[in-house]
Amino acid sequence: MSDTIPDALPPNKGFLGFVERTGNRLPDPVFLFLWLILGLICLSLVGAWQAWSAVNPVTGETLVAQSLLSPANLGKLIIEMPVTLTSFPPLGIAITIIYGASVAERTGLFGTAIRAALLNAPKAILTPCVAVVGMLSHHASDAAYVVVIPLAAVIFAAAGRHPLAGLAAGFAAVSGGFAGNLFPGASDALLLGMTEAAAHLIDPSYQVSIAGNWFFIVGIVVVFTPLVWLLTDFVIEPRLGPWVARPGVVPPAKAEKEPITAIESSGLKLAGLTLLGMIALWTLIAFIPASPFVNPEAEPAQQWNPLYRSLAAFFAITFFVVGAAYGVGARTITSHRDLVRMMGEGITVLAPYIVLAFFAAHFVAMFNWSGLGPILAVNAAAALKTISLPTPLLLISVVLVSCVFDLFIGSASAKWSALAPIVVPMFMLLGISPEMTTAAYRMGDSVTNIATPLMSFFPLILTFAQRWDPRFGLGSLMATMLPYAGTFLVAGLIMVAAWVALDLPLGPGVGVHYQLPDPAVAAQS
Repeated sequence: MSDTIPDALPPNKGFLGFVERTGNRLPDPVFLFLWLILGLICLSLVGAWQAWSAVNPVTGETLVAQSLLSPANLGKLIIEMPVTLTSFPPLGIAITIIYGASVAERTGLFGTAIRAALLNAPKAILTPCVAVVGMLSHHASDAAYVVVIPLAAVIFAAAGRHPLAGLAAGFAAVSGGFAGNLFPGASDALLLGMTEAAAHLIDPSYQVSIAGNWFFIVGIVVVFTPLVWLLTDFVIEPRLGPWVARPGVVPPAKAEKEPITAIESSGLKLAGLTLLGMIALWTLIAFIPASPFVNPEAEPAQQWNPLYRSLAAFFAITFFVVGAAYGVGARTITSHRDLVRMMGEGITVLAPYIVLAFFAAHFVAMFNWSGLGPILAVNAAAALKTISLPTPLLLISVVLVSCVFDLFIGSASAKWSALAPIVVPMFMLLGISPEMTTAAYRMGDSVTNIATPLMSFFPLILTFAQRWDPRFGLGSLMATMLPYAGTFLVAGLIMVAAWVALDLPLGPGVGVHYQLPDPAVAAQS
């Protein structure tokens, strides 16, 4: 095998080549939503002409398809355009959390905490440490890709192991385990916010909290961590062979493997104490008399819903305060103006999503105005009932559809914005909770991230790999990651089916099944 770096990668053939070529022809997600809106308008015209209808089993109301070009709907579209955008649930949640998360990221808290966790990891359990840290690092958003993955390669090399095995383990955890975490974060807020909007098509009173998938995402960490460990140590690393540094290869930057400095350590200590204080404060508020976090008039299983719905604010405030504490301790902030600047930079990073949210919000709203969402959901649910598929198989179909879409469209929120208004109401009518449908979607969206070159960070990971071995091409990275993707998919399907079969809770007060409200009660509310 020659050490000469090829001038160009060989053409990618076969199925993966088809996926790459097809995906490259797809337009930006913004224009996908624009096309969906145009298609929805045409469909609404046909539906109104054909008088499509269905009976909402919750309210007993007869739903009739409405033309989106009617004077009433055109008025709502144009006159209420600002309200349609600002009332889009995921947008407010995402902006709220990003204010705090941007401070925690830009003061250096996220990056230093990740380095501290990996640099101090015992060699005997290095791989599972990389896996857990990789899944926890999702709170750092895209910083996880540029910190955890190259650092994992550095740590493996320092331990005398193959750096590309460390890179693969980090990539598998950060991207393939994207749905896993120990605590809800921004991705939970985004996706579950869309879920609530979709659930309102059938049950306007239904509430979804950021903790709606908490137990499920913890389960992903528990299941995927040993899989990353076994695959990395017994499949990927033996396949890569012993690590031998090649002449002329420049090692990664020294900063990636530098130990935590004294000033960074001071920042982490102050941040840790502040975090404990924030947890204590939130706990105190939850248990004081007449706590705003408790609704004593609700059913016992629902009394703590205000607390769960407060978690978006909790994470935003905690990220801000703890990040600021780290910045003071590590001297990465010098005045309150630095905090304001960091918050503004966070919104700048969120700008592409805000653009997408404008079109996604109008697609969801127009789907609601047309009446097609619940009509399609009711009729599709009735058709599925005649087939009598078991609940696990229904949810497995959601996982597989999500996997296929993920090969072409990388954005989880973009795909869920389009799918949720159809699948969430449909599965509610089949007795499956919106949270369970969301969990199945997230599993499918997560496991195939590492299997498609269309994933936005795939070229970056390839660049990281070539810093260690310039001959490591696109096909090499694909071949390295496919065992993780295949194993994750099988494990994900089993996990979703088992979760339903065992009727495990998805989060605090949230189960697998959904009971349609009594129509009389719904009408009164």
